[in-house]
Amino acid sequence: MDGGASTPIRLTVAISSRALFDLDESHRVFEQEGVDAYHAYQVARENDVLSPGIAFTLVEKLLALNERIGDAGRVEIILLSRNSSDTGLRVFNSIHHHGLDITRAAFTSGASPYRYVSAFDAHLFLSADPDDVRQALAAGCAAATLMPAPARSAGDADAPVRIAFDGDAVLFSDEAERVYRSEGLAAFNEREVAAAAVPLSAGPFKAFLLALHRIQALFPPRDAPLRTALITARGAPSHERVIRTLRDWGIRIDEALFLGGLPKGPFLEAFDADIYFDDQEGHCADARGRVATGHVPHGVANAG
Repeated sequence: MDGGASTPIRLTVAISSRALFDLDESHRVFEQEGVDAYHAYQVARENDVLSPGIAFTLVEKLLALNERIGDAGRVEIILLSRNSSDTGLRVFNSIHHHGLDITRAAFTSGASPYRYVSAFDAHLFLSADPDDVRQALAAGCAAATLMPAPARSAGDADAPVRIAFDGDAVLFSDEAERVYRSEGLAAFNEREVAAAAVPLSAGPFKAFLLALHRIQALFPPRDAPLRTALITARGAPSHERVIRTLRDWGIRIDEALFLGGLPKGPFLEAFDADIYFDDQEGHCADARGRVATGHVPHGVANAG
């Protein structure tokens, strides 16, 4: 690792219990039988270990970064849960069983936990609840709803964490997407070529990408334990503005795929993404069978 910076690098990810563990059966009890039956169900099973959920492998790999980062910084996972502390005991017992270094949590007894995302100063919030995600986005935090999918196998523990992003309305604002939707592809390309030297405005995930970049900057590019990719439907000639925007931000992104409208699923699988973020539900539906996928309900694609 390169020489450390004077200020420790920090990456904080807040995650709901339903994103971390498979709580589908518990959630069915809650929806079909109510709060009291749910409480009895969880307390009776508080020593039964929960199986990994959609984001479990991502969390394992993010926490494993701490060994490589050393004294230069820390990755922290915060548990945010609608459980009470009583019913949440099963979640913490499962965290201990799986050996996850998670020590901070907020249990809200049914209330939305989104307000604690800012209190914990988290860079990212992952949840199975779309309403919580929308409120976190509105409060200025990167947030995504994890799409239902089988939990991923652990894979190679020494492999880099691989995080992929869509561009417009995720890393960048939706200003260009609005032109495309209202005026079509030709007008979109014409505008993007004319504005190639003008950086795009920031989208909701810029701060999270910057936090990842700061970790990457601790390592030589060929030896970084974290890789990022931009996987966008843009193609030439609209690529230049994106490249110049990232340059203006001073952010390194390892791989950039300009697909010109091709389906993203095969490319996400080739990148072997641990998670992918996109604002469009159609793209998420294509991706979720291949990689863990977070829908970002932001921008014109999610208006109305």
